[in-house]
Amino acid sequence: MHNDLFTIGNFTIHGYGLMIGIGIIAAYLMTEHLAKKKKMDPDPVFSLLVFGVLGGIAGAKVLYWITVLGDIIQDPSLIFRTLGDGFVVYGGIIGGILAGYIVCRVKKLGFWDYLDCATPSIALAQGFGRIGCLLAGCCYGMETDGWCAITFTNSQFAPNNVPLIPTQIFSSVFDFAHFALLYVITRRSKVSGFTSALYLIIYGVGRFIIEFFRGDMIRGSVGDLSTSQFISIFIVAFGVLLMMKKLRDKKHQQSAQESLENIEEISENIEKNH
Repeated sequence: MHNDLFTIGNFTIHGYGLMIGIGIIAAYLMTEHLAKKKKMDPDPVFSLLVFGVLGGIAGAKVLYWITVLGDIIQDPSLIFRTLGDGFVVYGGIIGGILAGYIVCRVKKLGFWDYLDCATPSIALAQGFGRIGCLLAGCCYGMETDGWCAITFTNSQFAPNNVPLIPTQIFSSVFDFAHFALLYVITRRSKVSGFTSALYLIIYGVGRFIIEFFRGDMIRGSVGDLSTSQFISIFIVAFGVLLMMKKLRDKKHQQSAQESLENIEEISENIEKNH
């Protein structure tokens, strides 16, 4: 795969950057589309996108620095030398969601409602992002002699001329399928926050599994688990707790509504009898 797609003068179009750009645009259009379908104001979507992307980039960068903290302590200049590369997806997810939460608080918007519209779009953007990873050769898999191996010959990240498990392709297919499922559920769900919780659960489980086939363990580890697998455990646990809470809140809300309707019905009957 070649990350440098074509050059015009001194300007080079890189595959990774192009896919990230396509993913961001697709995420914006899809979030706006879902907001309209759910009868929500689509105007705040652009602000949420801008701050979400900025927060995501910052979060992904900070988490990467944490994973290589030992190297940074030995050579602090590594911080400045890795400004343009080295990002951890989980940091981007956490940073983007946190930035969106702050925007919703400032603008007094329903955070969970807008996040439910955004999470399918996040999965969609991740699908395009993984295509960028394939073009660049990052996030590569372990060596293999299997039939589905992919061999890089001009990558700055993956070992060249070595057959590797195509984890980027697996991840991209998973992300697009994840998007399709969340899109359908978001259109039908009446429980605020349900889609967001489901995103965390499915992505966490999927990422945990795919990590077993990754070969770029330079990203760090916690015991026998990669850093991303370790984080996945907490992401899935949080997603399960969030889903339980949102379903319980919805049940209590329905019970309260039914009680109110019963009281109103009783009051109407009393008035009629008098």
